[in-house]
Amino acid sequence: MNELVYPRERTLGNITLVLGLLIWLSLIVGSFGTALIGLVFGFVVYLFAQSTLIAHIKGNGVELSEAQFPDLYAQFAACCDRLEMKTRPQAYILNGNGGLNAFATKFLGARFVVLMSDVVDAMDKHTDGVRFYIGHELGHLRMKHMGVLHMLRWPALWLPLLGAAYSRARESTCDRHGLSCCGSPEGAARALAALSAGAVRWEKLNVTDYLRQASHSSGFWMSFHELTAGYPWLTKRAARVMDTNASMPQRNGFAYLLAVFIPYAGRLGGGFGLLILAYIVGVLAAVALPAYQDYTVKAKVSSAVIGSQSVREALGNYYETNKKTPESLDMLGIRTQLADGAQLSLDPNKMVLTVSTKQGELIFTPTADAAGHIVWSCTNGEGLKPTQLPPSCRSAGNQ
Repeated sequence: MNELVYPRERTLGNITLVLGLLIWLSLIVGSFGTALIGLVFGFVVYLFAQSTLIAHIKGNGVELSEAQFPDLYAQFAACCDRLEMKTRPQAYILNGNGGLNAFATKFLGARFVVLMSDVVDAMDKHTDGVRFYIGHELGHLRMKHMGVLHMLRWPALWLPLLGAAYSRARESTCDRHGLSCCGSPEGAARALAALSAGAVRWEKLNVTDYLRQASHSSGFWMSFHELTAGYPWLTKRAARVMDTNASMPQRNGFAYLLAVFIPYAGRLGGGFGLLILAYIVGVLAAVALPAYQDYTVKAKVSSAVIGSQSVREALGNYYETNKKTPESLDMLGIRTQLADGAQLSLDPNKMVLTVSTKQGELIFTPTADAAGHIVWSCTNGEGLKPTQLPPSCRSAGNQ
């Protein structure tokens, strides 16, 4: 059954799984368990959301069986056998409200295939059409595209190009599963084309002309939006089920240069991915800009710490010699302005030295150690934040 797997899926699946595990591990270790708590919380949210979906399916859908719609159940059973799925999932029909679609899902080990009533009605005269949709969704279950493995891959699936490429490879694999359940490649192609032509027009569709439209996909914007999307263009999908070895038009190379900056946003497409990128850039800017500003202030304030070093030494020496504080800096012959323009002021009561810079104030407070030597501590004053204190400030002037 290996021929049912699109060649790139296993490679991309392994890459996303390894990267996803590494990202989860780094988050858990780096955040001291915060990410693990988030993972558990996410699972609880998933549990409740998925239980809501399953309850809706069971409560509002019609379960296929030998007694309920036996013709459809026979097609479902035949497709399960064709795909060598010994344990059959539960199959339901659900009102599609005008949508041509089907989906597969899992919940606590139970597997489900749901056919929308509209696609079943549209394919009423096209047996292969129903089988294609059944086979496609069984492909998701057979290849384990959901559940624990998907959760492990999840952090890596947001990566530009990679996440979308893996998603498209999965869909191509499932199209091959759908094709395997059909009687002919054209039957599979018409089933796919119904998603474009609609519930009635698909019968009159000129398949050959439709497949020729795949040639349009080599343009810049067509290439870009496919590179950021989780599904290949329908024209390509139809061409590939008609001929699994069909060569597709090469994508525009410049589209990769733009797509590499767009995070994968699932079915929401490249436009939403661009919004995610803007959000990420905004968050990084909100974090990085203040950090950069603090860095530049630290660099400028460091010169004031170094420039006032001799002043603190003179004050300390005076106190150790005279056992009292000087009345002023002038008394020691010290200028009240440093070479970089910073202003010095002294509190004679406690011998606290204030260095006023353009960025803010540095306050140096003296204390005497066990040997009677003066040790200076540095804190921020008016206009200066604690995060803007240079590392040298914490040990400056110790003597």
